[in-house]
Amino acid sequence: MSVLMSLAMFPTDKVGSKSKEVGEVLKIIKDSGLKYQLTSMNTIVEAKTLKELLDLVNLCYIKLEELGCNRVYAVMNFDIRTSGEYRIKSKIASVENHIGEVSK
Repeated sequence: MSVLMSLAMFPTDKVGSKSKEVGEVLKIIKDSGLKYQLTSMNTIVEAKTLKELLDLVNLCYIKLEELGCNRVYAVMNFDIRTSGEYRIKSKIASVENHIGEVSK
């Protein structure tokens, strides 16, 4: 099984930049050992099971709670497939095979 998750999670009760809190969430993701890719709008994470990703989301929320965040906004999207791996890169490569390089 291969599960991709797009995750955006940040506090809404803090004024100004949220990069400190987002950085702490990213540290949890990085320390998980799962494959991930940070983008300007979210982080994409790949795991073998949905449970791994749901547990990871919970750890990210707990970290924000520890930081004193009283209100958290989170958006998650999943692409669940019974086979495959390294899909973070292979899905992009598949499109690039048709139209060439997509990121600059």
